[in-house]
Amino acid sequence: MRITLTPPWLIADLATPHKMASWALSHPGITRAQRVAWRQVRNADLPQELDVTDWFTKELSTQGDPVGLLTSRDIRHHHHTTVTIEGHRVEALATVGLSNAEEIGTRSPRAPFPGTINILVQSHTPMTEAALLEAMSLIAAARTVEVLAADHPLPGGRRATGTGTDCIVIAAPDAPDPTPYAGMHTALGEAIGAATRQVMRAGVTLWTEQHRAGQIKPLQPTGETDP
Repeated sequence: MRITLTPPWLIADLATPHKMASWALSHPGITRAQRVAWRQVRNADLPQELDVTDWFTKELSTQGDPVGLLTSRDIRHHHHTTVTIEGHRVEALATVGLSNAEEIGTRSPRAPFPGTINILVQSHTPMTEAALLEAMSLIAAARTVEVLAADHPLPGGRRATGTGTDCIVIAAPDAPDPTPYAGMHTALGEAIGAATRQVMRAGVTLWTEQHRAGQIKPLQPTGETDP
């Protein structure tokens, strides 16, 4: 994974076409791509009357039409790791903000600030579509474990388990002989879970420190963003 930071873009180039699964705003579902792009946004980018999907599609066309993610998190605060277990190499890249935090099974009437968790996990082992979906469940579980560990409080005594706008992208080489399984009992699943937990732990820790220091702010028309 080659990571390029050129604000407002954070680009992950996987070098070759990969099968990807996500619910990203652009190219959701099962798709084939080589790049994943984070676009950092501010209020000036998103006026109330804007068709966000149309705007984002045009923005992504300037970057080679990658799978695209939106975030208000300062993309300088991204986190990357590599984990290898029994020959299965996995990389994870994430930006983490909890300003839009929620507890699963409940729903806040209105989020105070924009903020989200965006995670890309690249398996260097080819995977079937079923294995990609299984891996997504592991990534979601790993994210939730690390958010719960932060014990971020919400109104009414609730605890954050994620945010209302999280997105996960899982990618694997589009190559012959894909592995059909990626559960927690497999070496590949262990690597996926471990890599996700590492980047999530780093991201949640940094965001929590900044939040306690009063450094987390809502999007501003001046261009200020969630640091």
